[in-house]
Amino acid sequence: MLPIEMFMLLLGALVGIGVGYVIRQVLAKRGVANAEGKAEKMLADAKAKQQQILNDTKSHQQEALLKAKDQALQIIDEAKKEEKTRRQELSETQKRLEKRESMFDEKLLEFEDKKSQLEEQLGKVEEIKNQIKTIKDEQTQKLEEVAGLSRAQAEERLLKNVEEDAKESILSRVKKLEEENEDELERRGRTILSTAINRFASSQSVDTTTSVVELPSDEMKGRVIGKEGRNIKAIELLTGTEIIVDDTPEMITISGFSPIRRQVAKRSLETLIKDGRIHPARIEEAVNEAKKSLAVDLRKAGEEAIYQLGIPVSSIDPKLISILGRMKYRTSYGQNALQHSIEVAQLSAMIGEELGADVFVCKKGGLFHDIGKAVDHDMQGAHPEIGYNIMKKFGFPEEIAYQSIAHHEDHPKTVEGAIIKAADAISGARPGARKNTLEQFIQRMEQLEKTASNFEGVEKAYAIQAGREVRVFVQPEKVDDLTAYKLARDIANKIEAELTFPGEVKVTVIRETRVVEYAK
Repeated sequence: MLPIEMFMLLLGALVGIGVGYVIRQVLAKRGVANAEGKAEKMLADAKAKQQQILNDTKSHQQEALLKAKDQALQIIDEAKKEEKTRRQELSETQKRLEKRESMFDEKLLEFEDKKSQLEEQLGKVEEIKNQIKTIKDEQTQKLEEVAGLSRAQAEERLLKNVEEDAKESILSRVKKLEEENEDELERRGRTILSTAINRFASSQSVDTTTSVVELPSDEMKGRVIGKEGRNIKAIELLTGTEIIVDDTPEMITISGFSPIRRQVAKRSLETLIKDGRIHPARIEEAVNEAKKSLAVDLRKAGEEAIYQLGIPVSSIDPKLISILGRMKYRTSYGQNALQHSIEVAQLSAMIGEELGADVFVCKKGGLFHDIGKAVDHDMQGAHPEIGYNIMKKFGFPEEIAYQSIAHHEDHPKTVEGAIIKAADAISGARPGARKNTLEQFIQRMEQLEKTASNFEGVEKAYAIQAGREVRVFVQPEKVDDLTAYKLARDIANKIEAELTFPGEVKVTVIRETRVVEYAK
């Protein structure tokens, strides 16, 4: 390829030199012609002047004619000198080009020789390759004849032997790596959770919404009841609650399905008792005042929760802030729902910061993850779906609204969902967070274990992690792997149908076969 490129380069150079030479010749001739034209023009001018001078004086005409001739001769001499100089330059250029042409010819011949030598060596290399391939094929054929196996069969057998030899070591290595990864992940998870719990300090007292109104004396019971019960009927009608007046001294009990309604009734009764005037018209005024003051209290409670977490109040709709404040009067097993949401938000933000997750999604999703509990008494459905619909209604993005559902899923779809699920469990399971006596706790543990043990094939069952998980050990000869899946689902369905428990209970069915032999 190289000699051809050099030949084309030489050919282009020669063509360029020839064209240059022709152009120089044309330019030289054109210069001489221009000089002669100038001389002829000046001669004509001189003749014209001469004619004019002859008309005036003869002597002047002769003198002008002589000057014009001298100038014309001088111009012609200069033109001839210039032409001679250009001819010499062209001659020198032509000589240099001829010299370069001869050098290129020599190089071209040299490249041609090298090309022929390389082609000859390439032919020898190809011939050697063919000989090597022939020898290799002959050796392979002889090996196949000696071994009685084809090449493919020999490769297959070799790979099989290597796989059998290395299988045990590979499995051992994989198991070791899995155990190391599990240990490392568990250690890191414990470190992150313990760090978040240590950083977060919160009150552990149980906050129970009371439904009891204290009276200054038992005489006030009659005034609350009114003539023929008209006062108590008016209160029950306006508040949607039931007022229970029994033999308990200096105390009235308020019973109602909605905690907000109970709070309105309680505030109304307290206002009426302080005022002393208790009649249907005054009861209606007291109920309206209680509703207004409660609405303000709810909004303030929601704003305080948002301020406490550092979330801009302007980014939350005022109606949603009031709904959030309703959780102040909502409890779950004695734990205040609003305080629980604040704790989940703070713990989620700390854990998310450690894991590199979206802290804003963790904090905001943690605060509103139980927002459905604020209205679940007034709406149908489970609080996760209600909370999701509320957040979508108020324009929350999907990644935040999803947290209402994620904290009740076994395997959340996002990292933030798993973090909020863990923070929810931490807040609800810590000692003192939820109201539960020792007798109730022991009874619940026994019920869980008894429920799981009643199924056929179950050897033993243990309730662990404060009743949040039940581990069931089955007899391997009676329960196979497929039946174990069905058994876990049946136990979970029975626990859900028969028992009452906070959060969720994880059912783990363990089927283990142990073979023991002794070497003697």
